[in-house]
Amino acid sequence: MATMTVWKFPTANGAAIAEDTLKTLQRRELIRIHDAAIVTYPEGAKKPKTRQLNSLTGAGALGGAFWGMLFGLIFFVPLLGMAIGAGMGALTGSMSDVGIDDAFIRRMREEIQPGTSALFVLSSGAVVDKVKEAFAGQQMVLIETNLSHEQEDKLREVFSEEEPTPAPTS
Repeated sequence: MATMTVWKFPTANGAAIAEDTLKTLQRRELIRIHDAAIVTYPEGAKKPKTRQLNSLTGAGALGGAFWGMLFGLIFFVPLLGMAIGAGMGALTGSMSDVGIDDAFIRRMREEIQPGTSALFVLSSGAVVDKVKEAFAGQQMVLIETNLSHEQEDKLREVFSEEEPTPAPTS
């Protein structure tokens, strides 16, 4: 079963530092990263910057569609107001189907503010005590959402960027 974790850092560069730690953990096979992205929100910026961590992800990565939708819901929807209308209801509903609900989105909006950063990771197989030890000394707040097998499959189905295999023609 995959776990979606969000690690919030009190500085704009904290997530980038944690990225290096995560790479080391993956090389040592202490965690398996399915997909990951960073949000950096520098002090004084109008909006955060986001970046998918392609160097960490392997086969089965969800891709930019997932991260784009998630970060759009968290950071940009409040700015768009009613212009989006009912379409946003459908988007938030599809995210809820994969274990990311309104409470999660609200909490991320509250937690990730100018001057902070966050590391979003979809992972499995973590050797928890070793991961915790590797991050010792790094200031962060860990927010964890466990995904069921069904939610993980749904997440991959909805957001995978793999091209569907065409049906054979007769």
